[in-house]
Amino acid sequence: MKNTSNTISFPSNLIHRTLHGRMLSLMFLLLGALIGITWLMVYIMVSSILEEYIGRNALNVSKAVSLTTVVQEGLKNKNSSKIQMYAESVRKATGARFVVVGDHEGRRYSHPVPERIGKFMVGGDNPRALEKGEAYVSKAVGTLGPSMRGKVPIFDDAGKVIGVVSVGYLQETVESVTEGHLQRVLLWVCGLFLLGGIGTWFISMDVKRSIFGLEPSEIARLFRERNAILESIKEGVVAINHEGRVTMLDHEAAKILDIPPESGIGTPVKTIFPQTKMLEVLQSGEGQYDQEMLIGGIEVIVNRVPIWQNDKVTGVVSSFRRKEEIDRMAKELSQIQEYSEALRAQTHEYSNKLHTLAGLIQLGSYREALDLIGQETSGYQELLEILAVKVPDPLLSAIILGKYNRAQEMRVDFQLDPESSMIDIPESINREKIVTIIGNLLENAIEAAQENISGPHTVKLSMTDYGNDLIFEVEDSGQGVDEKSVDLSFQHGFSTKSGTGRGVGLSLVHENLKFFGGQLTAARSNIGGMRFTIYIPKHPN
Repeated sequence: MKNTSNTISFPSNLIHRTLHGRMLSLMFLLLGALIGITWLMVYIMVSSILEEYIGRNALNVSKAVSLTTVVQEGLKNKNSSKIQMYAESVRKATGARFVVVGDHEGRRYSHPVPERIGKFMVGGDNPRALEKGEAYVSKAVGTLGPSMRGKVPIFDDAGKVIGVVSVGYLQETVESVTEGHLQRVLLWVCGLFLLGGIGTWFISMDVKRSIFGLEPSEIARLFRERNAILESIKEGVVAINHEGRVTMLDHEAAKILDIPPESGIGTPVKTIFPQTKMLEVLQSGEGQYDQEMLIGGIEVIVNRVPIWQNDKVTGVVSSFRRKEEIDRMAKELSQIQEYSEALRAQTHEYSNKLHTLAGLIQLGSYREALDLIGQETSGYQELLEILAVKVPDPLLSAIILGKYNRAQEMRVDFQLDPESSMIDIPESINREKIVTIIGNLLENAIEAAQENISGPHTVKLSMTDYGNDLIFEVEDSGQGVDEKSVDLSFQHGFSTKSGTGRGVGLSLVHENLKFFGGQLTAARSNIGGMRFTIYIPKHPN
């Protein structure tokens, strides 16, 4: 950005560094050169036109004077007085600086300065008229100064040259007339320069605003940073303009779409990405986040964000990442969380058991202490044996063991059906989503059973993988809910329990079941509460 101290101390240097200043300097230079060249051409044109006009006028006056009887008779009779009177009247009438009549030798018979009558004409431009009989316009320096002259020979009745007429306008007079016309032109030129300058200023300001006030060096730096960022991230990024044409496509996106990176730029996004919903975002202006889709057989998580400019959507940016990478990280995190939760619950539960054992020993109730140790060891060991044989998947075993410890902590009897079996889980089935489903159902069941005041606190879990479905059944001894509340419980945020952070569990179960194409049924349990049954197809397609 601009340096304020530089702006105050060195304004002349800053104007050459900023884009705004450079644009103004360049455009003023071009405008000045254009107007300067135009002015020079106009000056030359006006000067030549006026000189030609004055020359022709002088020549025409000379021709008229040369044909008058007064001049011809005066030369024949060598009577200069009549010629002088006539020549002066013509000079005053036409505005010429001088009207001089000379004989065949170039001797004057008239002159604005009477004392010069009888003397030879000066300037050296008479030979063509006196010797060749030509009429012409010449420039010469006479007794009155530099002048433009119209020279015409005077002929007698026999066609013999008997004299010459010279009508002239001083060069100063010609220049003053030219300057008068050029001054008016100069006013127009200055007006155009001022108008062009104002236009240049507004254009440069508009350009500056369109690039957000950035300087070229800053734009170049942002461009390099943008390329470096795109190269460093592992997400595919595609951007389109308001016409739906691709304006940016990074290497990861090109790899997922299976196209060369350069080939997609400028093409309609539908041609390289047929299933995209970027055009929907372009029309609606509403972003779409964390949506799953399939691109060329690759599962990806997609985000689509509109680009706004002046309250108008001018484009859309879509980023997507391979779902397997996210699932891998989610799996690792899920395993850590479940392991941590299991250890926490186990630690808390065994802390209570140790305190109980310590109390029994201090009271001398050794038999009761041994019975408690045997009871706890047999129940936990039995569960571990069942999980090891019937549920070999570590993620599923971990969530069940964790919820068992959670139930023990909350004084809830957790029962796993010994006939359960969950061995045949296809590799294509997402384990993390199954863990999410079972974990939320068991957590809800434990809380429901624990809140039952009048009856036993029991949760039952049974599983089977026989047939074409994976079936999970979770029962609790809670108060149960009516059919209307069961339907509402699938909505995010709805809960029959008090407190904040509720209403998430069953909605997550519902969303993950939709992914599998599975089903959930809810009914009253034989032990008093609710029985939720989950059906997950082994082969959804």
